[in-house]
Amino acid sequence: MKPQDILFFVVFLVLLYKHNPKYFALAGLICIAASIPLFAFWIFFTAERLTWYAGGFLLASIVLLVINELKSNSHSGAKR
Repeated sequence: MKPQDILFFVVFLVLLYKHNPKYFALAGLICIAASIPLFAFWIFFTAERLTWYAGGFLLASIVLLVINELKSNSHSGAKR
C-alpha cells in the first residue's frame, strides 16, 4: 500500500465521520484538479490514482445524497 492510499483512506474516514456530501464532492474535484498537472508531466501512476480517488469521493457523495434524501422523505411522511 502506497502512502497516497493511506492518505486517501484517512481523508475518506474523516469525511465519512463529518457525513456531509459537499465535502466529498469537493475532495473529488480537488483530486481531479491535482491530477491534471500530473498527467501533463507524464506522471501517470499518481495521476491515475488521483482519478480513482476522485471517483471514490464522488461516488460517496452521491450515496450520501441519496441516503439523506431517503431520510428526509421518510421523516416528512411521504408515501410511495
